[in-house]
Amino acid sequence: MSELRLYLDLLESKKTLEQSTLRYSRSALAPVLGKANVDNHYGKLYKGYVDRYNAGEGDKNFNEAGAYLHNIWFGELQSPKNANAPHGASLALINKHFGNFLDFKEDFETEAMKIQGSGWIYLSRSGQIKTIKNHQIKTDIALLIDWWEHAWALDYGTDKKRYLKNMWRIINWEAVNRRIYANK
Repeated sequence: MSELRLYLDLLESKKTLEQSTLRYSRSALAPVLGKANVDNHYGKLYKGYVDRYNAGEGDKNFNEAGAYLHNIWFGELQSPKNANAPHGASLALINKHFGNFLDFKEDFETEAMKIQGSGWIYLSRSGQIKTIKNHQIKTDIALLIDWWEHAWALDYGTDKKRYLKNMWRIINWEAVNRRIYANK
């Protein structure tokens, strides 16, 4: 079952949101994302979207989409690997639309650096690189990168390019592959 379907089923059954449980320790993503960053990002910001949604505080749609996107993002991360590369469905999608992983990463970085302010960047299941302003629920996400300042500031200052370069080391391509296969 796709992450979106599980998420929507949860909303229908409980009318509340739950923060997903990390499948790794908060220090497991270091040095790409340090423990203090994960504590802040997962433990405060992501949790805040869930808590505000459930309490009926703030913008309901913004908080719901923020929780949804963070659920996807934290669910696709794993401990760093130096030779981490796409395989299976993700590699086939990338090769079909970009020729190879290196060219994909260059195109992805180019699009990411065009984002002014906060947002998200993702590879869609159709092979397009797309952006999300603020928070919005999108049903075509294969690979998602958080492009809000809080995602990189604690570990990278203002060096967004280095953040993105290092993110490739912690992408769990099996999670990406499951999203690609979800709607086939």
